[in-house]
Amino acid sequence: MKRTKQPEKKNLHPRNQHRSGYDFDSLIQILPELKNLVGINEHQIQTLDFSNPEAVKALNKALLLSCYDIQFWEIPTSFLCPPIPGRVDYIHYLADLLAQSNNGVIPKGEAVQGLDIGVGANCIYPILGNAVYGWNFVGTDIDEKAIQNCKKIIEKNPKLIDAISLQLQIEPRFIFKNIMESEDKFAFTICNPPFHNSKEEATKVALRKVNNLSTNKTTIPTLNFGGQNAELWCPGGELGFITQMIYESAKYPMHCLWYTTLVSKQAHLNSLRKTLNKVNAANITTIDMAQGQKTSRILAWTFLTEKQQKEWKFE
Repeated sequence: MKRTKQPEKKNLHPRNQHRSGYDFDSLIQILPELKNLVGINEHQIQTLDFSNPEAVKALNKALLLSCYDIQFWEIPTSFLCPPIPGRVDYIHYLADLLAQSNNGVIPKGEAVQGLDIGVGANCIYPILGNAVYGWNFVGTDIDEKAIQNCKKIIEKNPKLIDAISLQLQIEPRFIFKNIMESEDKFAFTICNPPFHNSKEEATKVALRKVNNLSTNKTTIPTLNFGGQNAELWCPGGELGFITQMIYESAKYPMHCLWYTTLVSKQAHLNSLRKTLNKVNAANITTIDMAQGQKTSRILAWTFLTEKQQKEWKFE
């Protein structure tokens, strides 16, 4: 049966290598277990069942191996399984943001240090940021099991050992306290905050996603639509978490060039911008992102003047 080429995903960042879709034939050669999970849809295009958590996990393993030279990547059942194209989009837009403060040149290499707030068990942002731009990362989380799994991923990928360090946040009500030290100078923070106010809300949304993606309406949402409590919800939800992040960031104005976070709900932007004005952020910017039918955006702010940004040393 003749298969139609996947349409270009033009809403992804221009440097995102996944714009042309997935070459499943090549990925199956790299990870044979993917073969039984790939099928042909009604448009004669190769695809897989994205409501099947094992299929999504296998796809991620194949992509990380083929595109980013990650030899080992496993996550425990019930932790979030992130979509690689969307996650690397964030990395590329961050690179563009840093270039604005570096005479239009994307800074690369280990001297560029990023702080991943809520690294999760998957360690995905540090993996991608290091693979694409050579950046170093500190990954933090309040979940010790997540930190331990990241350690396992790092140890089994020797090139990551000197590039990614991990720190358990021992006081879950704080974000930067205990993490940022007086000598730290992070080029950026990166964060995919918990979206929901409660476990019940998170479960309801997960069920709706599964029903939208699958013809099997009895599917139980796990793994890619699951997640631990800290990954999916917190008191106050996304708005509460990012508001807390903003107020805390104001206590460390010179420790970071650009503070950034994903914002899922556009309705939250007005409130967040008001909070940023309250804490006297010098520059606030919003970067729109899209993957498929999902729209998100990056909210970024700095306390440094334009002159101070230009004087920031990346090496």
